[in-house]
Amino acid sequence: PAWAEARSKMAAYEKRRAAAAPVPAGGSGLAEPGRATPGGGGLAEGSAADFLLRAGVTAMVREALLKVLEARPAEPVSFLAEYFERLVPAEAAAEPPAPPQRLARALWYVCLAHHSHRTAFDSNAGAAYEVLGCGGRRRAAGVDGRLYSELLRRICQRGAAPAEAAAALLRRVRCRDHEAVPFDVFRYGVLTCCVLLEFAAKADALFAVLGGGGSADTRLCQAVLRALEDALGAGHGPRPGRYLEAGSRLGPDGLALAMDQALQERKLGSSMSREEFLRKATALFIAKVKPVE
Repeated sequence: PAWAEARSKMAAYEKRRAAAAPVPAGGSGLAEPGRATPGGGGLAEGSAADFLLRAGVTAMVREALLKVLEARPAEPVSFLAEYFERLVPAEAAAEPPAPPQRLARALWYVCLAHHSHRTAFDSNAGAAYEVLGCGGRRRAAGVDGRLYSELLRRICQRGAAPAEAAAALLRRVRCRDHEAVPFDVFRYGVLTCCVLLEFAAKADALFAVLGGGGSADTRLCQAVLRALEDALGAGHGPRPGRYLEAGSRLGPDGLALAMDQALQERKLGSSMSREEFLRKATALFIAKVKPVE
């Protein structure tokens, strides 16, 4: 019948088309011109893994996942979205980003991982240093004192450290605006500012134990500040991270003894505000910071 003949011709046509079509490699559907098939003379399509490797996507995703593990953010998906958004290379533009954009990106880098994660923190500080130091046609590459000082100021603004303490710290670790800042000085300043913020947070938590409100007994506060000063001077680790050990060296027994001795005084005690306590506590920290020469 006619329909049987038509069906036979269609089958023959499909057979010839299948024989002429190239065989995909690995079933990926991603073309890779110039690569021969294992079994014949046709061109094959590259695997998905090869394509991602050549495009640099594999290394990029691996690095992003490492950053997520380092930072342990509360919202990993939002973290990854922001991470990839900031990965636009500066070389893609004719000129590097303006200083405000570079400062924002450098601040994001130094806040990715906690400073106690030393390897991750050093890597992020190096990335921030490169971001700030990229040069354009009108300026040489390198981080100058102006950008360095502004980055430190923005770091200090992220925490609850008193403004007086932040200003005093910046006076100790800053460089002149026209000076070139070496990486070791850059890292020291960034690390010191991060430690100041954590130290202020620990001092604030300590005051909450003393007063539980906006003020506490002055005798208790002074006794704790004296114990804190003694603990700050007894560190053996590298600066400035060792100063965070002061709270643990106070110990519950030593701290309770200092508070008990203060309460044994029969004089009527005045009160100390939270702001004053934080100013005095952070001043003890600032006094221990080695100035940048």
